[in-house]
Amino acid sequence: MAARSSETETSSGGDDERLLIEAAKADPQCFAALYERNFDRVYAFVARRSGSRGEAEDLAAEVFHQALANLGRFEWRGVPFAAWLLQIARNAVTDRWQRVARERGEPAPDHREVEDGADADRRAILGDLVGRLPHDQQRVVVARFVEQQSIREIAQALGRTEGAVKQLQFRALETLRSHMRDIDE
Repeated sequence: MAARSSETETSSGGDDERLLIEAAKADPQCFAALYERNFDRVYAFVARRSGSRGEAEDLAAEVFHQALANLGRFEWRGVPFAAWLLQIARNAVTDRWQRVARERGEPAPDHREVEDGADADRRAILGDLVGRLPHDQQRVVVARFVEQQSIREIAQALGRTEGAVKQLQFRALETLRSHMRDIDE
């Protein structure tokens, strides 16, 4: 029964975000709720990649301006809205680096720096997605891949068969793969 209520909480968190997005599409003033919810993550992302606080503030403003301007093209796929915002931020940072390099007559910066940051952000998004899984699937994923427990150990801890644990793991990984694929598109 606890797993079912956790599933409801998980899906309602995504539904809540989806409703905010739909409301913002209908009325741009509703975008403020999405801004408040995601500003810290976007600002932290651009701040780690910019030279100054002023530049980070400019980039964060640019990200949210672009997001609002293109919100009509956003398609809900069950993936956190922050993933879309971070893709916009990644592009804005790259564009800024390239523009600055051209102005100085320097070669474009190494894209590995952006990719290293992208890996950290993908891990953060993955952690968020794991948190949205049904409770039993979360427990299996954390035990298996974070705590490095065997299927047998997890089965004993959960009072389930090894086959049931494998099935929970399979479903969780399929869900995570699907959402991560959506982020990459």
